[in-house]
Amino acid sequence: MGMPLELNTMIVTKGKETRLEENLFLLEKDGYRLYPIDIPVSVHKTKQSESSGQALIRKLEMSGDKTLITYELVKLHSTN
Repeated sequence: MGMPLELNTMIVTKGKETRLEENLFLLEKDGYRLYPIDIPVSVHKTKQSESSGQALIRKLEMSGDKTLITYELVKLHSTN
């Protein structure tokens, strides 16, 4: 039996991110998702929206059909 796994090259927040520290955020996504760690990826509010910034993923946890992403926002393009 296989495990569904999605590979992602950008972070889509849908406004559900939680600020942990000044530039450190936590985001919970449904399903198992794999992201590049310590490589800049763009951050978007929705798939169709423009990039709001760039982030470095610092930690990735997968369990219980959920993925927890801890990322550091390193560049902000817009405040909206």
